[in-house]
Amino acid sequence: MRRSRIRHAAAIVVAAGCLVLGACGAPVTSAPHQAASPAPGQVVTAFYGDSYTRGTGTSAPERRWSSIIAADRGWWEFNPSVDGLGFVNNRDRLAGSDDLVDRIVGLRPSPDVVIVTMGLNDAFSMPARADDIAAAIDADLDRFRDELPDARLIVVEPFWYSDERPEAIERIIAWVEEAAERVDADHIPGASRWLEGHPEWMAADGIHPDDEGHAEIARRMDEALGRLGL
Repeated sequence: MRRSRIRHAAAIVVAAGCLVLGACGAPVTSAPHQAASPAPGQVVTAFYGDSYTRGTGTSAPERRWSSIIAADRGWWEFNPSVDGLGFVNNRDRLAGSDDLVDRIVGLRPSPDVVIVTMGLNDAFSMPARADDIAAAIDADLDRFRDELPDARLIVVEPFWYSDERPEAIERIIAWVEEAAERVDADHIPGASRWLEGHPEWMAADGIHPDDEGHAEIARRMDEALGRLGL
């Protein structure tokens, strides 16, 4: 079983090149057709995530779940999410001004809402980097809370791509939830199972959700955000 999972994980990393940092193009940081800067009083929402939040697998950026959510709510979207990124995975390649946390806390005007969806890719570095991953989760959420004290911080359970669930993703899910509670962030549970049992919602690479998959994520996220009063 262990060898099977290792082979499976290796196949995922190379399939279509889309879990490898930068293999699928640059982030589309703004929702299509939105103004270059937010209007006075418009809610600014930043998304911190990987390929599932960047929208890899969709036919157009406006079909990704983050842009659907932002458009429905009239939010101004800032989404620098990058393929293959994790709390630690490929983080060293985005050092300095390209680090997503740096970009989000440095955004002007400052975000009113920060939605964190990170963690999927870190499962491929478990258990070897378990301590680093747990520490990075804490460090990132601490920065958002300390440097954006007025922002609504929403931490989403990491997404997952298949019905097979290794222990690694379960541990990361637990760490993310614990860290969210510690910094008094809102937490949205269950997201790792939103696509479970529906391979027809996946793109041709079998890894990323397609337009229908993103529509389902948007539907679930809309319900969850509604319960939080957003």
